[in-house]
This record gives sequence, structure tokens and C-alpha cells, in this order.
Amino acid sequence: MELNTVNLSDFVKLGQVLFLKGLDSYKSAARMSGMWKIDSIPDNTGNSREYTEIDLEQYARKKSENDSAARARVQQGYSKTGSLKRIAFNIGISYEMRHYNKYSEVVSRLTNLGRTVSQRMELDLQHRLTFGTATTYTDMDGDVVNIAVGDTLALFSTAHTVRGASATFRNRLANNPVFSKGSLEGMELLVIENSINQFGEKVVIEYDVIWSTDDPNTVNTVREYLKSTAAPDANNAGVINVYQSKYRHVVLPLVATTNLGAVDATKRKLWGLASTMNCQSYLAINEEAHLMQDPAGGNNGESRETDDWTFAARAGYFIITPGARWVAVSLGDGTP
Repeated sequence: MELNTVNLSDFVKLGQVLFLKGLDSYKSAARMSGMWKIDSIPDNTGNSREYTEIDLEQYARKKSENDSAARARVQQGYSKTGSLKRIAFNIGISYEMRHYNKYSEVVSRLTNLGRTVSQRMELDLQHRLTFGTATTYTDMDGDVVNIAVGDTLALFSTAHTVRGASATFRNRLANNPVFSKGSLEGMELLVIENSINQFGEKVVIEYDVIWSTDDPNTVNTVREYLKSTAAPDANNAGVINVYQSKYRHVVLPLVATTNLGAVDATKRKLWGLASTMNCQSYLAINEEAHLMQDPAGGNNGESRETDDWTFAARAGYFIITPGARWVAVSLGDGTP
């Protein structure tokens, strides 16, 4: 198909189609994992939201005859406020490319444009885990991002606090082992003994996700434990695999990357558990990834100086994590 004066109007219509095709072709592993709650922020309702934890004490009290029932205590936990940011990319299509049979290059550019904004959102989500042992990190735009949770500590800490008691909890596995049967059981014990509410009372939280990087050894080992018809280390084929159907494996390929999205081999062994039902991290979206007004001859999308058409992609969102009682990590590097 030649892009000439006869079919240019059809091409402009095709711009949206190609953008959406590129958008749909990108699989957002983190966003679709259930590890983040998706919140919509309508227009004209401000650019920030406050998120907070809140707990009701676990156990009812004795009521004696003719006595009033005890009042249940409610304890607000920590709060965090997130503010919207916008991300953007423009791609120019020259006059010559439109008119001189460069259709395949135009299609490729627009399809790739559809992925860029979603990929950036995905990178920001996964980097909450990548840099989860720190309270801030510098993103690819050079901005210092505050990723501390509500108690002002890093997402992954050995001494998280609660507001209604002096108790603390940890969500970082001691000695940071690589994934194995023994380390998985250690992680399970960790989350059992460190799942407490704001009163310091033990609560039962169902961790239903094993998350990891795309390190082949880690991915394959997790799959062996989850999909084996017998216990992975058993000699008898009829032995029941207690891990089968217990967890869902979420592979997050951008966790082992630098702030610029380059490979970071020092992060390749990260893995952990997460609870999708108790998730305390939010992806708040005001502006889903979209293509702005299609350019056409004579409108604002066409340069009067170069005759280029500019296609523009935009999105607006923020990520905020008030609490850490939903996820646990092992760095997989053997550090104490």
C-alpha cells in the first residue's frame, strides 16, 4: 500500500489501530499479576490520593451478665500519599515516508509507539521490587523516587513497625538464599510468623503467588516444584506434591534491570512470595496509555516547517505502597 494523497485519510485512521495493536501485544506481567491493586482517578478530582492501612483487633472479649459489651478497637495504620505523573513519547513520520512507499516503516514505528508507555509503567512497577531494599531510587528520568512504605522503611525490611503495639515484623528472608525447597519452606515460615496486624496480633494471610525474575534456573526450579506430579525430591512417583496448586508463579522480567532498563545480573536471583488478597500497593491511573489527536494536513499534528506528522502517546499514573504486609523477598545472593 502506497501512502499517497488518495489514501492518507485511511492511513490516519490506521494510526489508532496500529497503536492499539502494539499496546495489546505487550504483556504487562506486573500489572496483570494481581500484586498491585488498580485504582482509577477520574479527571477533575485532584492529582493525588492518600492510601492508608486500617485494622480491627482480632478477638472479641467476654461479656458478663448485664454488662455492656466491650468496644472493639480500630487502629489506623500508616498512610502514604501518591501524586500523578505523566509519561510521553512522540514519533515523527516524514512527508517522504508517507508519500514514497515507506509503509512498513510507518507501521513499525506506530506499533512500537503503542508499547512504549505501557512498558514504562511496567518498568516502574517492577522497580518497586528491584529497589525494594532502599527507600529511594533514581529513575530513568533522573528523578529521585520515594519508595519507602508508611513506616518510613524500605519495602523489604527486617524491622517493620506497627502503630498500635511495640511489635515489629520482617519480610526479608535471612541469608537471602536462592530458590529451593528448603528456602521456600523458610519463606513460608517467615510469612507465617511475621503476619501481624496493627495491634501486634498474629493474623492469617494467604500468600498465593511466588514471584521471581526471569532467571532460567529460578524459573525452571519454581516450575518443577509447582507442576511436579510427585514431590520433586521424592523417589516414589506416587508421593503427593504439596506445592501443586498452592501457588501461582509470576515471572517479572524487568526486576533484574538497572534504573535505565539495562540488564542487572546482580538482581537475577530475586524471588519471593506475595498475597494478592492482602495487597497493599496501588497503581493509580488517571490517563491510560493512549494516542493523542491524529495528525492530518493542516492540523496541529503537522509541522509547517518540515511537513512531518507527529504521533503522540501519553499516560498518567502513580504507584504507592502504604504497607509491607503482603510481600516478602529473598535477594538470592546469600548476604546475611
